[in-house]
Amino acid sequence: MSLRHKRMTIDNSCMYSLRSFSLGLLVLLCVAPYARALERQTSRDYHARRQALAAGLKGGVAVLFAAPEPLLDFDPYRQDSDFYYLTGWSEPGAALMVVSDNGPEQPYREILFLPTRNMRLELYTGAKMDAATPGVAAATGVDAVESLAELPLELNKLTGADRTRNNHIFIEPTSQPAHALITLNAATLGLDSAPAPADISTQIMLLREVKDAGEIELLKKASTASIAAQRTMFRNVKPGVTERTIAGKMTATWFEQGCERPSYAPIVGSGLYSTTLHYSANGRTMEDGDIVVVDAACEYSMYASDITRTAPVNGHFTARQREIYDIVLGAQRAAADAFVSGKSTINDRERKDKNSLDTVAYNYINTHGKDLHGNPLGKYWLHGLGHMVGIDVHDPAAYPAVLKPGMVFTIEPGVYIPEEKLGVRIECDFLVGPDGKLIDLDADLPHTADEVEAAMQGK
Repeated sequence: MSLRHKRMTIDNSCMYSLRSFSLGLLVLLCVAPYARALERQTSRDYHARRQALAAGLKGGVAVLFAAPEPLLDFDPYRQDSDFYYLTGWSEPGAALMVVSDNGPEQPYREILFLPTRNMRLELYTGAKMDAATPGVAAATGVDAVESLAELPLELNKLTGADRTRNNHIFIEPTSQPAHALITLNAATLGLDSAPAPADISTQIMLLREVKDAGEIELLKKASTASIAAQRTMFRNVKPGVTERTIAGKMTATWFEQGCERPSYAPIVGSGLYSTTLHYSANGRTMEDGDIVVVDAACEYSMYASDITRTAPVNGHFTARQREIYDIVLGAQRAAADAFVSGKSTINDRERKDKNSLDTVAYNYINTHGKDLHGNPLGKYWLHGLGHMVGIDVHDPAAYPAVLKPGMVFTIEPGVYIPEEKLGVRIECDFLVGPDGKLIDLDADLPHTADEVEAAMQGK
């Protein structure tokens, strides 16, 4: 039999099997409309976010697109953060339209657009949902679900009925499909050029800054899994072990804990590389006397953790390593102690804000300890004190950000002295509780030098 005939036989067999099982798949989809690998929040949560977004559009319409699929099949799919925040939908190829309430002629509307199913591809990927799937609106939690092919028509009807709406279309500025849609819509309306769309990112950022109860629970689970991996690190760091081995063992722990991916490329930097902030080659073999900075954490159901710990490779800090470690820990504690909800700010890198926690931590480092030449250590701290954490490990915020209840952020001072091959960073995730007090989400992980040494001895 020729190769062509073999392929035809296989194709026919596959299509026959697909038809035979289509009814079964339909029943399965009706019973469990959307098989989720992620721990999704309730549909009410996502609906409330879409309504909150619409309230800020002032008569406008927002259109967002799902993230495209990665080019390489070993790079797993991750949904666009803003899209996931508003929908909880984790499949590619979708779009969302949110129309704000602007009187009887333009009531509030929300539509999730899903792509046409590729039945042959689903033999490899599993069954997907589209607008025709029974119960799709209930499964997605969006008021209306339509075919993605209807998106240009829906936008055309909306803007054609009132041409001024063309000036109030909100998109993500980096989204190529959104810009293409705007251009196509202008052409269908006979416009010479498309009006410049508005940026929706800032409005979504303001919503994402304060986490709801469901988000906080997911962030706690991400922290718990990341803590477990950091404990794995403490047990396995030894002279003669490669940095990549540590990163691998931590990755295995994250997967065992139910996480889908690291929050960022794991940083395991020993010796001189402990002073390189974003070193991620992880290619060195650790040596006796080294110190190692391990900045590594994971995502749990799209929500991130961000933890850094510093450890002596042989299990015991030298006097100098312990001195610098204690200074960095002291700076973190000074910042936490100075925190005042609704007033304190984070990531004020120029240290100009009188309420800046960056200033508190910097002043502590700069007034405790010296380098080998007798100079203060402030110049050896090279980055901001912290950042917001959420769906992204660096969640969006307008910095310096005023810290309020419901916000989750890092406090991560560091000192990096290349001349001594000595870098120390200590990073924890903090939640501002309803009472305005700080909650250390990583409280169960060693903080002090003594606790680190004990953890490395299995205690």
